[in-house]
Amino acid sequence: MAQAKGKAGILEEESIKSVGTEERKVIFASSLGTVFEWYDFYLYATLAPFFAALFFPSGNETAALMSAFATYAAGFLVRPFGAIVFGRIGDLVGRKYTFLVTIVFMGAATFLVGLLPTYQTIGWWAPVLLVTLRLVQGLALGGEYGGAATYVAEHAPHERRGYDTSWIQTTATLGFFLALAVIGASRIWLDAKVFAEWGWRIPFWLSLVLLAFSIYIRLKLHESPIFQKMKAEGKGSKSPLTDSFFKYPNNKFVLLALLGATAGQGVVWYTGQFYALFFLTITLKLDYVSTYTLIGLSLLIGTPFFIVFGWLSDKIGRLKIILAGCLIAAVTYFPLFQGLTHYVNPALEQYSQKNQITVAATECQFHLFVGPWSKFSDCDRAKDFLTKQGLSFKSVPAEPGKSVVVTIGASKVEGWDQKKIEAALKETGYVAGAADKTKVNWVMTELILVIMVIYVTMVYGPIAAFLVELFPTQIRYTSMSLPYHIGNGWFGGMLPLTATAMVAATGDIYYGLWYPIVVSVMTLIIGSIFLTETKDRDIRTYDHSMLP
Repeated sequence: MAQAKGKAGILEEESIKSVGTEERKVIFASSLGTVFEWYDFYLYATLAPFFAALFFPSGNETAALMSAFATYAAGFLVRPFGAIVFGRIGDLVGRKYTFLVTIVFMGAATFLVGLLPTYQTIGWWAPVLLVTLRLVQGLALGGEYGGAATYVAEHAPHERRGYDTSWIQTTATLGFFLALAVIGASRIWLDAKVFAEWGWRIPFWLSLVLLAFSIYIRLKLHESPIFQKMKAEGKGSKSPLTDSFFKYPNNKFVLLALLGATAGQGVVWYTGQFYALFFLTITLKLDYVSTYTLIGLSLLIGTPFFIVFGWLSDKIGRLKIILAGCLIAAVTYFPLFQGLTHYVNPALEQYSQKNQITVAATECQFHLFVGPWSKFSDCDRAKDFLTKQGLSFKSVPAEPGKSVVVTIGASKVEGWDQKKIEAALKETGYVAGAADKTKVNWVMTELILVIMVIYVTMVYGPIAAFLVELFPTQIRYTSMSLPYHIGNGWFGGMLPLTATAMVAATGDIYYGLWYPIVVSVMTLIIGSIFLTETKDRDIRTYDHSMLP
């Protein structure tokens, strides 16, 4: 009898170990796609200045760079459509095969960017093909996250769903460092001229290695047990799109997931990392190497908190952590960014305090999407120039008969004349150029950046588990993917562009922060009133029809 019990104990222990091994394999394989997402994100954004002029007509380097970033943004805008396409396939065919397809599309498109002929070789086909590949990447990414989150959550034990899915969120750091490491190694290995001509292609080529490894790992996975059970019982949805977006109450929860969770999560994420990065480099004039080092270190320090908040959400709930992150961010963004100015470029802060700048002008316009179609008035040019210097200014009524008058202290510059404005700034003590690195308080700057990354981990760590638990198995992949990618791709992805336009229009270098603050507060209010906690739901049986 004792021997039988002993064998039973051994078998049970081996079974637990087997389950634990499978759980880790699922997390690892699912996270690879998200690593790819961030690798591609940083790769394209970082290398755009090198290849922009190669794929667009020559003669205007600024226009070429803007076109490259517009192409980059196209990948964001198309992500919700990828969520619809691949989400539907995932709910009809299965989670495993769908996010196996998305990784192939994403990896192949990234690799092919490195093979594209230039504008000089094939003319307008070069930008057309580049845009096409970016759209393919965006569509694939639209299906990737929902598949990975759903797959992991449907494998995870009930009491560890938040913890297991939070590992997916940590891969942003790995993608960031992987991209920078590959780019850095390429730049060290090749001289500057060779890198600018063709060496920038190497990081894109190396994505093929990531793709092959990802496919190999994912082919070894089994389909989600919850999905298999649903299919075996014949309970799957025949029309996931209709059931998700055109049937009540499912469509209500899709909208609530967007406005009451992912919109706030998206803007907190992009403010804490990307807008902070642009603020440091563009407004505060800190050099790129120092900025990326600070941002990279803050990610490295903050990343474990994705796991912490994912684990904590299993104990106290997902929604309250997400909404608390939105609330704290909204309350503290202004003092945090003012702190960055104080500790990174104190000379700029002191100059702004001592010298008032006003712009009196007519025909001032709000420019959001800038391109060849844009027409800039003297007012627009003056405001744009001052904004790029990191200077705040006040808009006042126009002076009769004059298109623009810029007043800096006691100096007045009539009409748009950059050299005269630069001279007036210099006379009043403004020092152009990069921030003085000897005056930077590195410790306090890093502390502020880490705090903002902690906000990111609060809203992002539990979001995957929350979205999975919000929808029934039949439409889970489709329903969770769309609000996630609109929240992150549109609300979050548009943040740097929108905030920068708001700053240029108002003259206040902090005014752009109202965008993430308003969205965060909206999410806090809607989420608090209309959404309920999800951590105790049994995702194997949950259906909206069960709600009172």
